[in-house]
Amino acid sequence: MAVQRKVLIVVFDGLQPAQITPELMPNLARFAHGGVTFANHHPVFPTVTRVNASSLVTGCMPGRHGLAGNTFLCRDFDPHRVIPAMEPTMQEVVDSTGHALLAPTLADVLGQHGMEYFAIGTGTSGNAYMHNPNAATAGGATIHPDFTLPRPLHAELTQRFGDWPAQDLPNTARLTHARRILTEFVLPERDPAVALLWSSEPDKTQHEDGVGLGRAPQALAEADAEFGELLAWLEEHGRADTTDIFIASDHGYSTISEVVRLEQLLREAGFAAIDQPGGVAVAANGGSALLYVNDGEPEAAEKLTAWLVAQPWCGPLFASERVGQPAGTLPLALLGCEGPRSPDLIMSFPWQSGSNPAGFAGHAPATGGAVGQGQHGSMSRHELRNTGLAGGPSFKRETIIETPTGNIDFAPTILHLLGLDAEAPAMHGRILLEALENGPPGPAPDRQVYRAERPGFCQELQISAVGKTQYVDWGNRM
Repeated sequence: MAVQRKVLIVVFDGLQPAQITPELMPNLARFAHGGVTFANHHPVFPTVTRVNASSLVTGCMPGRHGLAGNTFLCRDFDPHRVIPAMEPTMQEVVDSTGHALLAPTLADVLGQHGMEYFAIGTGTSGNAYMHNPNAATAGGATIHPDFTLPRPLHAELTQRFGDWPAQDLPNTARLTHARRILTEFVLPERDPAVALLWSSEPDKTQHEDGVGLGRAPQALAEADAEFGELLAWLEEHGRADTTDIFIASDHGYSTISEVVRLEQLLREAGFAAIDQPGGVAVAANGGSALLYVNDGEPEAAEKLTAWLVAQPWCGPLFASERVGQPAGTLPLALLGCEGPRSPDLIMSFPWQSGSNPAGFAGHAPATGGAVGQGQHGSMSRHELRNTGLAGGPSFKRETIIETPTGNIDFAPTILHLLGLDAEAPAMHGRILLEALENGPPGPAPDRQVYRAERPGFCQELQISAVGKTQYVDWGNRM
């Protein structure tokens, strides 16, 4: 009887491809050399964690899965309040609307076929929650230091493995605890079809110390050592030859060049709060901001657009169908961000490619933090390039693929590996056939540059397409 293939996903939050070196991350560098490197890999925009976690497990762009940002305004929940996409608040959204995400996740699809998806995350509770919000009905689990889904599993794991270590920088103690739960409970006892381990490093340290600076090399090395322990466990227990492994990060990084307190500036400019006629709400997302106008009023969106493009820190600007197309904006649909829970406008800060003291390229303003720290969320080409690797029995060896790929492609590819193609829901991502053993060469992409302008303002956006799947390459004020 054929051995059932298993899938393991390991995400290193905020890991840049340039950080995978034999000096910094020897285990990951060896894995990359021996398997498939997706050299033109993309997150979705906004380049923030919870949005990309949702796209990873749904194979969909944000407009379809419905999580617009790390913070966002969910009109079907509360039309006048910007909320954080964290576990307690997202549970309130589910209790009120019935949905955390508007598209099925891997866990949902697998559950329909008697298979399980287990995710263990050491990042934010919101990131972990989005992996399997329906665990009580779909099966599988999400495991996080603050909670589990299903809820009763938390006490069971605490009794068996003890309390989670305190959060620290680097956050290695929590990653070690998570890896133990994975290798001592999830893989040997639950044996899910798909398991995920999400490391909060190097993201947490780079937010504080800067990209590649301070404790970042230590965070990279220690996260890599835990990955080495995981690979060793697979070898020791005879699973290396039956486990396909995907490696990803959720976004690239920029160094903060300027802090823009956008909401404060809007109030000083006379814009009222969202619950007032003509009012505006701001959901800050690092290198970008989601903007909402009262009742989706086109006149308010036009006034807001005119004010934004007059600011020197305003970069690419996109508008939802519900507010029309103010001059100088591009459609949200180009980004895959148009949908029932989309904002009215999205602004990304402009960026440039200068290097920081550690030699990592990319600078941009941000809605918070401090100059010199690491940040993400924007349309910088340095944030819209992230880590994508694959290895295992189903994949080619020692292969570099230049064809554009993205986080949205992992879910359809995983379902293909598990033989569930015919049952897969509609996804924006594609099956990465070019990465599979005996697969065809990668197809050539189509690239298109979109431009919009109004007096004193001009922006451009580049998108690559492979078939019907689109990847945002970059957008900037020109």
